Amino acid sequence: MLDPTADYLLRPDPSDPRLTVRVDGIDHTGAPVTTAVTVERPLTLFLNAREIVTMMTIGDHPEYLALGYLLNQAILKPSDPISAIDYDDDLGVVVVRTDAPTPFEEKLRKKVLTSGCAQGTSFGDLMAAIDEVQLPAGEVHTSWLYALSHKINRTPSLYLEAGAIHGCVLCERDRPLIYMEDVGRHNAVDKIAGYMARHGISPEGKLFYTTGRLTSEMVIKTVRMGIPVLASRSGFTASGVELARKVGLTLIGRMRGQRFVALSGQDRIVFDVDPKEVAEEHHRHNRKGAEDE
Repeated sequence: MLDPTADYLLRPDPSDPRLTVRVDGIDHTGAPVTTAVTVERPLTLFLNAREIVTMMTIGDHPEYLALGYLLNQAILKPSDPISAIDYDDDLGVVVVRTDAPTPFEEKLRKKVLTSGCAQGTSFGDLMAAIDEVQLPAGEVHTSWLYALSHKINRTPSLYLEAGAIHGCVLCERDRPLIYMEDVGRHNAVDKIAGYMARHGISPEGKLFYTTGRLTSEMVIKTVRMGIPVLASRSGFTASGVELARKVGLTLIGRMRGQRFVALSGQDRIVFDVDPKEVAEEHHRHNRKGAEDE
């Protein structure tokens, strides 16, 4: 059998002792059990000297998470020069430094943020930002979707080790390239955005895969990254579909085994394989409650 991890530039490391702890308990019969539990820890993000937000995260790629968050929230522009990203593990603090003060910092001087809106940007701001995005054309073959689902589901991950986690994968054709996990799906997305920005990876010809719901927020983040195709094991929200159609994003959900449903951007899909030739998923790879993730 081919190694499902062969194509990755970066993927989860479920053996990392920082990411899980062993916890004793009992099962449904009252028998003692010891199980792996995912760890989450606070990470406070600063843009230069300005505190932006504190996030709960597994803490495996704080630099990518910080940069991706700032980009996907339209706090930074892709053209803004980054002079440094500094992380202090003991303090749980990451600082993104730019060569000059940003317009967002000036806005913050005039506005007091509550903890509930500590992201520092509004839905309207993000909508205005994606209105300027022109997604690339291109196509997605159904054979790629089936191959990606097969490889991703068999990649060693924290989900298979401990559960209680979301995963996102940047893909090219039938190759998964960057696989990130976190307790929040948006953290996983932002880590990939940060990796792409730091390593100069173009969104052209890419596909974004997530284990979570296809919501308006997921659509916005994918469009912000310039990726033309968003696919998921899970289902859709009406606002996610409406927004995807508005911006021309190909939106594919309920992607399991032989089946998927596309509700936007169907013109990019090339049907190049008979679904009957595709093997159904083994039950071990079925995410519990995927429709509600």
